[in-house]
Amino acid sequence: MSKIDSNLLNELKIDDQQREDESRPSRKLWTALIVAAILLAIGAGGWWFLNAQPLTVQTASAVAPAAGASAGTVLQATGYITARRKATVSAQITGTLTEVLIEEGDVVKKGQVLARLEDSALKASLDTAEANASTAKAQIAQAEAQLSQAQADVRRLDTLVARGMVATQAAEQARTQASTYRAELNARRRAAEAALAQVRQAKVNFDYTVIRAPFAGVITEKAAQVGEIISPLSAGGGFTRTGVGTIVDMDSLEVDVDVNEAYIGQVKPDMPCESILDAYPDWKIPSHVIAIVPSADRGKATVKVRVALEQKDVRLVPDMGVRVSFLERKSESTSTSPQGVLVPAQAIVSRNGKQVVFVIAEGRAQQRIVTPASQEYSGMKRVPEGIQPADRVIVSPPETLADGARVEAAKD
Repeated sequence: MSKIDSNLLNELKIDDQQREDESRPSRKLWTALIVAAILLAIGAGGWWFLNAQPLTVQTASAVAPAAGASAGTVLQATGYITARRKATVSAQITGTLTEVLIEEGDVVKKGQVLARLEDSALKASLDTAEANASTAKAQIAQAEAQLSQAQADVRRLDTLVARGMVATQAAEQARTQASTYRAELNARRRAAEAALAQVRQAKVNFDYTVIRAPFAGVITEKAAQVGEIISPLSAGGGFTRTGVGTIVDMDSLEVDVDVNEAYIGQVKPDMPCESILDAYPDWKIPSHVIAIVPSADRGKATVKVRVALEQKDVRLVPDMGVRVSFLERKSESTSTSPQGVLVPAQAIVSRNGKQVVFVIAEGRAQQRIVTPASQEYSGMKRVPEGIQPADRVIVSPPETLADGARVEAAKD
């Protein structure tokens, strides 16, 4: 009986392997719970950290567009600065340069002496003409004296003839002599006039040796040096210069742009424009259309448009590249403002296929879906609705910025 009871007790005994196998599920459960708790704590800590550290962003204020303001850009075209008054200054005669008084960049006045030619031969011709004129003047005085004497002889002989003291023939001869002197005097006077004309011609030729500025402007090119021969005519293959230099009237600068003929119908005379030089992209020059040149370029399919610059200074240089924006002008009688507000174009971004703007409200970014107008106003776009004037919008929001995230405006 005692042996049987001992066997039964052995069967009821749990060995160590079985005890270990039964405890494994409970250990796995506790391990999973501990890992989940750790992850939850890390997530909560990360959420707290991100929300406790606001993101610094660039902001701008939404503004209401002004009433009657010009609308956005109708089209853009590129062109160059050109001068309506530009001349290569030359002499009217062929001669050797003895003085060149200009350099590139010099500002000259109208009539200012730019250069001089060798003038000894022309000076001698002028002196000769003046001497001939003096001789002709002296001969006139001689002829006048002879005529005066002859007229006195005629009067005296007429008195003697009346008294019968001399023959009539003597008086007739005196009158003939007086007529001869009168004709000679007239001839002397004509000769003197011819001599004076020669003096004037010699002076004109002599003045041609002095080259003057035809108008006020700036010297952009010096084309000749002292000792070179200059001529108004081109001497093929030789060393003759055809000009002393080039002068540009800076007050006549304007812009020539080529507009695609498919869009030329949108350009009108006196249309407002905005010109931006490639060299000074931050300088927006108010401009307007002068005229549309009635001629097309067949090769480029463009039409030239002349644009006047309403602001000018020393930065403007001929042949500079220019980008011209042709602006739409609204009627001045319109007193109502366009609907909506203007925001920087960089504030409008795409999220999930929609155009949105982030607005700062109570320290957090609020995402608002917008439908911006197509026109652009000097880097600003009009948002008809969804944004109010004076709202602070986030400029160039980062891709990671989410709706409701804590933000703060960057200090200027």
